[in-house]
Amino acid sequence: MASKKKAFTLEYVIKSSPHILYDFISTPAGLALWFADKVDINREHHWLFEWNGSEEEAELIEAHEPVFVKFRWTYHTKEEYFELRIKTSEVARDTILCITDFAEPNELKDQTLLWDSTIKELKHHIGS
Repeated sequence: MASKKKAFTLEYVIKSSPHILYDFISTPAGLALWFADKVDINREHHWLFEWNGSEEEAELIEAHEPVFVKFRWTYHTKEEYFELRIKTSEVARDTILCITDFAEPNELKDQTLLWDSTIKELKHHIGS
């Protein structure tokens, strides 16, 4: 059965260099500061994310320093993933974090609010 989830993309300006931001999105220590309570690499390409004692496993599908990381939760379909991509705006030279994720149409607002809150935590830790 095909998923009804649709891809969506959010963009956030982060006052940071792309290289520093990449460490926050691509390492267990960096992700544990803002994304999850605890992050460990379980085995090659499989990461464990913990929130309030509950663990979720994700596969690291692809990563290109200092541009992006792409994960897929192990319980999602092959077509679903979440990607954290760093871009630099041409005019203002701002560092922009682009997030691509998937959600059911009726869950899009809640998913966006969750990312807004999570990115607020990232900005706090990165000093943005």
